[in-house]
Amino acid sequence: MIDPSHPAADATARSALETLPETLAAIDIGTNSIHMVVARVIGDGRFEVITRHKEVVRLGEGGDVQLKTLSDAAMDRGIAALRRCRAILDRYGSPVAALATSAVREAENRAEFIRRAAAEAGIDVEVISGHEEARLIYLGVLQALPVYETPLILCDIGGGSTEVLIGNRGEVLASRSFRLGAIRLSRRIFPDGNTSPRSMGDARRLVQMTLAPFGREVAHLPKEVAIGSSGTIENLAAMIVARRGDDLQSLNGVSFTRVELAALMSDLEAAGSTSARSELRGIDKSRSDIIMGGAVVLEQVMAVFGIDEMTVSEDALREGALFDLAERFRATSTDHLSDLRRRSIDHLMQVCDDDPDHSWQVARLSLQLFDGLAELLELTHFDREILEAAALLANVGLFVAHSRHHQHSYYVIRNSEHLAGFTDREIELIAQVARYHRRSAPTTRHAPFAALDAADRTRVRALAAILRIAIGLDRSHAGLVDSVDGSVGDTLAIIGHAKDGADIELEVFAASERTGLLAEVSGRDVVVSAGAPPS
Repeated sequence: MIDPSHPAADATARSALETLPETLAAIDIGTNSIHMVVARVIGDGRFEVITRHKEVVRLGEGGDVQLKTLSDAAMDRGIAALRRCRAILDRYGSPVAALATSAVREAENRAEFIRRAAAEAGIDVEVISGHEEARLIYLGVLQALPVYETPLILCDIGGGSTEVLIGNRGEVLASRSFRLGAIRLSRRIFPDGNTSPRSMGDARRLVQMTLAPFGREVAHLPKEVAIGSSGTIENLAAMIVARRGDDLQSLNGVSFTRVELAALMSDLEAAGSTSARSELRGIDKSRSDIIMGGAVVLEQVMAVFGIDEMTVSEDALREGALFDLAERFRATSTDHLSDLRRRSIDHLMQVCDDDPDHSWQVARLSLQLFDGLAELLELTHFDREILEAAALLANVGLFVAHSRHHQHSYYVIRNSEHLAGFTDREIELIAQVARYHRRSAPTTRHAPFAALDAADRTRVRALAAILRIAIGLDRSHAGLVDSVDGSVGDTLAIIGHAKDGADIELEVFAASERTGLLAEVSGRDVVVSAGAPPS
């Protein structure tokens, strides 16, 4: 990684800015709707929206009650919507971040949806975790409201999940993703759209019981303002505004109180059915069958977290994804992970790695090897980032136990809440490369590896092969290898250069013992030797 204070940092930053496209796009693939925004980058982290496209597709509708599968009809609707998004993207030539949340995240057949999106719509869908979803929503809110300096609590109620986040000055202090959403709760408690005192009581108890532990956990954190985002909260706010008799062009920045929400809840309960609710002032009729579930979630969020007033942000996940995508483009010309990714990796290392100097040395040597072998192995900048992260985190499993620590590293990485800025797929790839840094080679006998598509299996094998040799080149954990070169010919010649005349016989031997996987993936013999320091 390049130290941000290094003189080269300014030059690489300027180069990165030159690579930033004129327009960027983000697609939020939610449980209820698919919503795309295309925006022009106008500098200083700001965007000018060119166009939006939204379709209610109800990905969470028609499968099982627990949203464990996407029905064929729902999947067809989602893919059709993505094809229309692609037609718009082609008009602007915009790179896109297509992010799938609860419905796809939890679906056992999500791989089929991802495959079809790529094949039929030409869109690569990334599934993000609930914590990453909350972080991106927070980024979006910071673009919409002047709350950067203010400790806040953020709530976003989707169709399948609800994200609650405590943040301050752009930092996420705590967050949770709950399996509570407008569609999920409505299907579970109000399947026919009708409500009764009993069903309302059941819904309130379920939501309160789910939220309460996190409410106690974050009670001590400052929360000077409460922000609500998502279509559910926007529609509830619109109904409250209609009850006031106001007519507003935008809901962004509009606030409502818990007392006003309680009055609206009385109207919703009195309506009693979907058809009656669809006649209430301000309601989005397409939400009349699920608004009750979302309203109960919001009511209980305000109660459990002691929120008396909430302010609406019209920007959320999509806008946060735009900002994050721009940051990734700015980082593509540098030799390090983005600041956010680096900080999250550093934090996990601090918690779990008792020899971080070894991990930094291995990462440095891994990237040098990568740069020499990338063309042969058909690897890209994306792969370089995965390798760097995996090299830095390969030993976090030692926090659990030394025995089988490579397997423990996979578990720690895969289940950590600290890895902000990575998609679910990226975390899985990092975890797998780290898991295969020693012992058995990647094999389809291991279920997680077998679950990868063919391209990602090839990627993991190549990156793990590089990582194994880099680890051998720091066998003594003393940082004795100053640099390493990879020369591609009939034989792969890997030459380690000693630091200050150090004896690196052990390192050369250990690396030589670890060449088997690289020989297999490259189709060449691999020879490791010590060479004179580069002039």
